[in-house]
Amino acid sequence: MRKIRAALLVGLALSSAGAIQKKLKPWTEWSKKDAEKILNDSPWGQTQVVTDTTEMTYTPTSGSSRSPNAGERAQRGAVNQEVYLKYRIRFLSARPIRQGLARMIEIEQKTPDPALSDQLRGFVERSFDDYIVVAVVFESNDQRFAGPAMQEINSAVAGTLKNNTYLELSDGRRLFLMEYRAPINDGLGAKFVFTRKVDGKPFITANAGEVRFFTEVGATVKLNQRFKISDMMYDGKLEF
Repeated sequence: MRKIRAALLVGLALSSAGAIQKKLKPWTEWSKKDAEKILNDSPWGQTQVVTDTTEMTYTPTSGSSRSPNAGERAQRGAVNQEVYLKYRIRFLSARPIRQGLARMIEIEQKTPDPALSDQLRGFVERSFDDYIVVAVVFESNDQRFAGPAMQEINSAVAGTLKNNTYLELSDGRRLFLMEYRAPINDGLGAKFVFTRKVDGKPFITANAGEVRFFTEVGATVKLNQRFKISDMMYDGKLEF
């Protein structure tokens, strides 16, 4: 029995060591797959998928008005496949997300650019002591379906978002939106800005359970994603 326990302890120790080693791997050595994992499926970046299966069955777009979406199909053309929108919801104020974004840019460069590398490192090390920033980008397998979402996100303003955009903790406390920045040509997406402290104390703490990001942007976009706070530790620090 003691031998079995000893073997288990050794196995756990090796597993922990491997996890620590992976955690300490410099972001400048991440592969594209590593960076995408951090950005899209990690404690700091997750993906919400909205699918439309009504177009999967072939229906002629001319000579028939029996289909409930025949008029719409006639205007935009038939798709005849499942259509999706993938919303990438990321804590931009978390250093791992900025590292992932910077690494993706580095990988896309065909030749090293020292000036760009310096800019990227400045972006990675930027301080977010006062703010929490959630960035949202989206992609679709049919850009015609992305159009309405893009229009809503590009035209949104903080005044119309403040009452239905918030961070919510497991105990029900909500932190409402402070500022909204529509997407610009920086590849970071729409930015939802929240204050980091309430009454001088951090709103999100290590023992707060989960944090939920929720927003309704117009009639098209509704985002609802949960993040486990204890998993957001990175290099010994809570990153969000």
